[in-house]
Amino acid sequence: MKFKKFKFKKVKSTNNTAIRIIRENKHKLGMVVAEKQVNGRGQYGRKWISSKGNLFISFFNELNKTKLSINTITKINCLLVKKSLSSFTSKKILFKKPNDLLIDKKKISGILQEVIFLRDKKFLITGIGINIKKNPIIRNYPATNLQEVTKKSISKLTVENKLKQLFEKNLSKLYKNK
Repeated sequence: MKFKKFKFKKVKSTNNTAIRIIRENKHKLGMVVAEKQVNGRGQYGRKWISSKGNLFISFFNELNKTKLSINTITKINCLLVKKSLSSFTSKKILFKKPNDLLIDKKKISGILQEVIFLRDKKFLITGIGINIKKNPIIRNYPATNLQEVTKKSISKLTVENKLKQLFEKNLSKLYKNK
């Protein structure tokens, strides 16, 4: 299963854009990527700070054909992001529930999953933010970025393509095991 890519220079949020694409274009499978996100969202209504050079991506797919729970899919998606990040560093990557990934006790990635219903169909939107070049300075919540961790220049497109490949491979498995 291949994700159709929707690329934007600037969006309010990749998750909001994915929801709009599902509603307007009737696409069942896709990914939204933005150079800039001006109103990124995190868990519990928090703001996701979107620094230039970082990855803002949302995958969306119809959920009607899988029997897995959202909690199980959340764990799988966290593992996919972890696997992607592990291809760039050998440092230990930990989960901080419900959806953050940490390296050296510092946040490097966050995931926001949302479910919407449209025309008797159920869709999952999985928004992923990865600090590649910059990280926000948040009091009482240390963060890091991939280039700081690896001491190497890493292409955002390389990280995006790795994630896309892992999500496509996993999506095919999810629907095979229905």
